Amino acid sequence: MRKELSPLFTPFSCKQLELSNRFVMSPMTRQFSPDGIPGDNVAEYYARRARGGVGLIVTEGVGVDHPSAIGQGSMEEKDIPVLHGDAALNGWREVVGRVHAAGGKIIPQLWHMGALRKSNSPPHPEAPSLGPDNMDESDISEIIAAFARSAANAKEAGFDGIALHGAHGYLLDSFLWAQTNKRGDAWGGDAVGRTRFPVEVIKAVRKAIGPDLPIVYRISQWKLQDYDGKLAETPEELGPICGALAEAGVDIFDVSTRVFSRPAFAGSDMGLAGWIRKLTGLPTMTVGGIGFDKELAASFTEPTAAVDNLAEVVRRFEAREFDLVAIGRALLMDAEWVMKAREGTPFKPFDMSAYARLE
Repeated sequence: MRKELSPLFTPFSCKQLELSNRFVMSPMTRQFSPDGIPGDNVAEYYARRARGGVGLIVTEGVGVDHPSAIGQGSMEEKDIPVLHGDAALNGWREVVGRVHAAGGKIIPQLWHMGALRKSNSPPHPEAPSLGPDNMDESDISEIIAAFARSAANAKEAGFDGIALHGAHGYLLDSFLWAQTNKRGDAWGGDAVGRTRFPVEVIKAVRKAIGPDLPIVYRISQWKLQDYDGKLAETPEELGPICGALAEAGVDIFDVSTRVFSRPAFAGSDMGLAGWIRKLTGLPTMTVGGIGFDKELAASFTEPTAAVDNLAEVVRRFEAREFDLVAIGRALLMDAEWVMKAREGTPFKPFDMSAYARLE
């Protein structure tokens, strides 16, 4: 093993979740689950990453049990998996069993697209897309309950924890963001008021799964509809938001940035994961640009090269900016990326075609 990377190959534990190393497969929409049902190909896709040395897998976004949860969005999504119905749950049991047999751990990322879902799009074209501006009390109650049902189903299927997609402008994030939450009632207002909906979702999920499984919450500044969007301009503005989520029951923050090493605020070179760890005292996961010389959006339009930027990852890890390191595109293109990092073997080159296949 490369001695300089040894800190990233130390164990990590949170509640019942015990990992052999600090590497995590980041959630990436794959669109290979017709009718929401993950098949054998999906099970093998995740198991291959577990065999390749990934400590924890966070699945692609999984639609919660509500008709407005998923549909077509900015990437014309289709064939997104769900966590309700016998066929889907049986499929996920096979996924979980296959990953566990390969020595890995796996948690699902529960997802509601919110207003970023195009109206009248399948699988439920009759369901209106929902966001803070058009949700009434019954919508809010039903969606909170949907997250809880899906979390309970995930526990029953054998997953090792629950991840909540609270980033990128999707439903939970749209309540947090002042630009999309203009409500004047108890579900809006100031920064703490805007946390109420995700806080209630977190509480409901915790009640559904019990005290022992960890809850991972994905958070970001950037939005799909505004790459420069921000929840907070300063650490002082960010603190109450993250504090409310932590108090509600979050155990680990999955901090999504376009470049993991980019300073989050003026006056410090610390990334967003470091600030959230400092503000909450909770473990954080960093993600964004690890393994490549271009961030995600740029890689679709510009020549992109595989690089080994793990020295900077280790530097920031040892500075206690984060506890876990999430890998996205690199693991999509190379199931053995973690093993190759450990041994110093050359990585596969950037391959745009990997986005269109499951292997």
